[in-house]
Parts: sequence; C-alpha cells; structure tokens
Amino acid sequence: MIATLAFYVFAAVLLGSAALVVSARNPVHSVLFLILAFFNAAGLFLLAGAEFLAMILVIVYVGAVAVLFLFVVMMLDIDFTRLREGVQRYAPVGATVGAILLVELASVFGGWQLLPQYASLRGAVAPGAVSNTTALGELLYTHNVLLFQISGLVLLVAMIGAIVLTLRERKASRRQDIARQVAQRVEDTLVLVKVGLGAAVTEADFQRPLPEPAVAPAEPHGGGHGHGGTHAAEVR
Repeated sequence: MIATLAFYVFAAVLLGSAALVVSARNPVHSVLFLILAFFNAAGLFLLAGAEFLAMILVIVYVGAVAVLFLFVVMMLDIDFTRLREGVQRYAPVGATVGAILLVELASVFGGWQLLPQYASLRGAVAPGAVSNTTALGELLYTHNVLLFQISGLVLLVAMIGAIVLTLRERKASRRQDIARQVAQRVEDTLVLVKVGLGAAVTEADFQRPLPEPAVAPAEPHGGGHGHGGTHAAEVR
C-alpha cells in the first residue's frame, strides 16, 4: 500500500514538474523544475528496483548536468524577450512537428507487444544470478551498442546546436591574433639602452605625466607705456 501510494505521488510530481519545465517563462525556474523531475524519476527507479539507474540519475544528471544547465542559463547574456518575438509566427510549424511526433509515438506504443512471461518476470529485477549493473551493462554495451552510440550522437548534435543558437558575435570583444603574437620580434617590444659607467637615471625620466610648461609673460599694453601693468599668459 505504501509503495503504491509513493508511486502515484512520485509520478504526479514528475508529470507536473515536467510540464512546468516547458511552460515556465523564467529559464532558471525551468532548470529547477527539471532537477525536481530528476529526483522524482529517481524515486520511481528505486520503487522499481533499479537502484543503479536511480543513483546515476541523481549523481550524474542532478549533480552535474542540471547544475551545468543552471550555471549556463544564469551566466549567458541571452535576450529571452527577443527570442520569444517569433513564437506566434512559428507556432504552426511547431504544432505540425509536435503532431507528427505524437502520431509516431502512438504508432510505436500501438504496436508494442509484451512477452507472454511478462507477469512472472516483472518481479525479477536481476535476470539470473547477475546484479542490476551487470545486466544493464550487458544490455546496453552488448545487445544494443549501436542504439547506444546513435543516442550519444544525437546528444552531441543537440549540444552543438544549442551552442550555435546561443553564440552571439560581439563587436567590442577582443580576440587573440596567434600568428601576430608568434611573429613578434624582440626589436618591436624591447629597447636595449647602453648606460655608461657611473651614469644614473634621473628623476625626470620617470615623471608621468609630463610637467606643466613654463608661464611666459605677455606683451604690455600700449607698447609698455601705459598705466596698466603687465599681464601673464599661460602658454600650453
């Protein structure tokens, strides 16, 4: 009874958090709901007896992937308002793609057939005398190794696509010119000065900024025969 109740609780929270991942306007909230979905999926794996998958889901996906997503979303300067401007324009295309995927999933689940010994094997998590980890490794890397490699390739393409979509060129950013740095000569950056014996560097050589120029007296009014005195003008 407790296991059944826990299953329904985990499943309900998982479905709700998965829906909020897609519908949340704030991307940070979407990542947090994704972490919640991972935890509830791990609880479902524990109830099903797949403790290895549960630990992998918590350690790898929650501890590494989801946290990486959160840091990337918080650090990238993405204008989400501009990204949402074309939502209504491309809504029919997205709806068409979603309908095609829904039809494909329905055809897959419609042709799904269970083994006759399904009822007896449902309680036996580990086939034979091997553990869950051994059985899972043999299933993934021996019987379905091609599908496993294809799924990894799909994830790689998705990662590259996300980088291309979020990468923006900035005009004010500075870039390294590796060829120019390698071709740099000593004469371009270093000046060798031969100082004589007993010579020293004076204080004027280190004055930065340069001292103000001297103030020169101006010409007196009236050729110097007036009742006014002399006026000083600053020459710069």
